[in-house]
Amino acid sequence: MPRKAAAATPASTSGITETIQRALTSAGLHSSSGPLSGVARTIEKALSAAGLHQAPRVEEARTESPESPASKSRIGFITCEYRNEAGVRTYKVYVPENYAGPGEVPMVVMLHGCTQSPDDFAAGTKMNELAEQHGFLVVYPAQASNANGSKCWNWFRAEDQRRDRGEPSLIAGITREVAAQYRIDQRRIYVAGLSAGAAMAVILGVAYPELYAAVGAHSGLPYASAHDVTSAFSAMKSGPTQVGIPVRFAPPRAIRAEVTHSVPTIVFHGDADTTVTPSNGAAIVEAMVAVADQQNLRVSKQEGTTSSGRTYERTVYANATGDAIVEHWVLHGAGHAWSGGSSSGSYTEPEGPDASAEMVRFFYAQKRPGTS
Repeated sequence: MPRKAAAATPASTSGITETIQRALTSAGLHSSSGPLSGVARTIEKALSAAGLHQAPRVEEARTESPESPASKSRIGFITCEYRNEAGVRTYKVYVPENYAGPGEVPMVVMLHGCTQSPDDFAAGTKMNELAEQHGFLVVYPAQASNANGSKCWNWFRAEDQRRDRGEPSLIAGITREVAAQYRIDQRRIYVAGLSAGAAMAVILGVAYPELYAAVGAHSGLPYASAHDVTSAFSAMKSGPTQVGIPVRFAPPRAIRAEVTHSVPTIVFHGDADTTVTPSNGAAIVEAMVAVADQQNLRVSKQEGTTSSGRTYERTVYANATGDAIVEHWVLHGAGHAWSGGSSSGSYTEPEGPDASAEMVRFFYAQKRPGTS
């Protein structure tokens, strides 16, 4: 509420006002519905008439607890909470300043890697800066430490690889909640991640092709490349073919029935990654290309060097109309880190190329059919 009267109140009188209000509150009279509440209202009316009334300071300094974004319309980084039968997860929503303009906007769901947090991931990927430039919302689900001690998404567990089960249901639920509460173009919702987050992003693309228009996977693993912790470490170190999982895309029958087309996917992987072997990135690409075989994809390759000297190879798989369905970026000499990221976050390779910018470029070229 306006505070002109409060601003003009002498300091000594303002102190008296606050003393009276604290006394009312401590006596249970400030907002009570008890028999003495009339006395409190009479005193407050007298304070207002004298130009001395002030809004309680606690309302100005209040720190919001995690909640649904239903009542949120302000700009900035907002903390919320989502729960369903699978559990509870907090998440953060970044709303850019130009969100106040007309029309629906795209949304990017960002899944952090192990030991990371939404704030750390946002800083490292600089995705919020791109949101300001392009006008999209960014959502950062947070893995709970009681779900995984290292805060890794549990991509390797069978119960967390299925539609409407476990962590996929939580992340999809968060996605739908934000999409319902903000002006989101339902045809332009994307999901991306790093490492364990990338593996989970791939799962979400498989399990919810009607929700996500495209997937970004950085230093991740293909769908169903492990079924427990032991096979997860084996896949990370040796690749999915070493644990008896076929490289080509073979989702369970229940999920196969849901997949009607390939979800466009962009993959980044450093060829010096010793945490998740690069063959996993290649396996993600092969899986998506296998689903899209009937589209007679055209393959083109490009080699390049960033201004900082990082060399890379980019392979694009496009359909007959020239639209890219899959992109594969191999980063020569890069390790297990977000390419082109900021050193203000963990697991980043500032040398580039800029994975965030390239993912946004790829995403903006993808839109699910139908109305928003």
